[in-house]
Amino acid sequence: MKAFLLCFLTAFLAPAYGTVGFEQLSVPDPPGKALSVAVWFPSVGRPVSVSVGPYQQIAIPNGRITGTGLPLVLISHGTGGSYASHYDTALALASEGFVVAALTHTGDNYMDQSYVGNRKDLTDRPRQVSVVLTYMLATWTQHQRLDGKRVGLFGFSLGGFTTLVASGGVPDLSRMRELCATRPTAPECLFVKQRNGDQLSSETFTPVWTHDHRVKAAVIAAPAISYLFGPGSLKAVRIPIQLWRASNDAQVPDAWNTALIRRELSRPAQEHIVDGAGHYAFLPPCSEALAKQAPQICSDDAQFDRAMFHRDFNRKVVAFFKTTLIA
Repeated sequence: MKAFLLCFLTAFLAPAYGTVGFEQLSVPDPPGKALSVAVWFPSVGRPVSVSVGPYQQIAIPNGRITGTGLPLVLISHGTGGSYASHYDTALALASEGFVVAALTHTGDNYMDQSYVGNRKDLTDRPRQVSVVLTYMLATWTQHQRLDGKRVGLFGFSLGGFTTLVASGGVPDLSRMRELCATRPTAPECLFVKQRNGDQLSSETFTPVWTHDHRVKAAVIAAPAISYLFGPGSLKAVRIPIQLWRASNDAQVPDAWNTALIRRELSRPAQEHIVDGAGHYAFLPPCSEALAKQAPQICSDDAQFDRAMFHRDFNRKVVAFFKTTLIA
């Protein structure tokens, strides 16, 4: 009976995934709090139902990694998220031979939003990604299984901004004031005002942006505050990029977000438009309980099937990283 239930759970929760190991880490970050990181990797053993944030997944807790010279993909979540925010994409990648490390950003997660709306969030996020990458390649107990020359980065929403900076982008923070002077009702402007953030202040601020040449390819979904990338800001971003946008995204309107990225990238991105989708469609399908707790991130248009979309989305993300990091 137990074997039957396990097979049923596997088919229901993760029908497309192979056997995946899972572990949680605490990565030291001397400037602040240690970074919480979740890691998925190809493994062998008996999978069980494992909690990851508000979701359930089928994986092998602290399993034994299989394979050598494995590519690594890091995941940067959106505002108020966590390392669990894209667990299904992590599972899909790990089942195809990738190691995936997703971090919970200090100061910008579901428990701690002390940086949200402030410039510190924008500058510190790429630095945190680089800290985790260094840890995974040099300190993680199974780091010798990784190929440090095959590193990818996945970012959603503000994680998309983070990914562009880590890949070489240089934002102009003064452009936030410019955007809000011309479009005062833009969702980005309303958000910063609601959070009493400092992104609209005229205070002199010299940002330090962290770029990481170890990142060789990136997937960016519904990137936020892309208006900060003015003319020439993305000229140093030369890696392959898969760019996703939702056709009904009211949080990051195309006109001054993905449209600007398309224009500024020196190397054309592989772009996908998701018809009928809103901003949060890139997050995994919600359980009934989560939908009650967080209706904003769980609600979709009645004609949009998030579960079906994610099967296609994850397949294309995996294919892109296979082409850019393995082929």
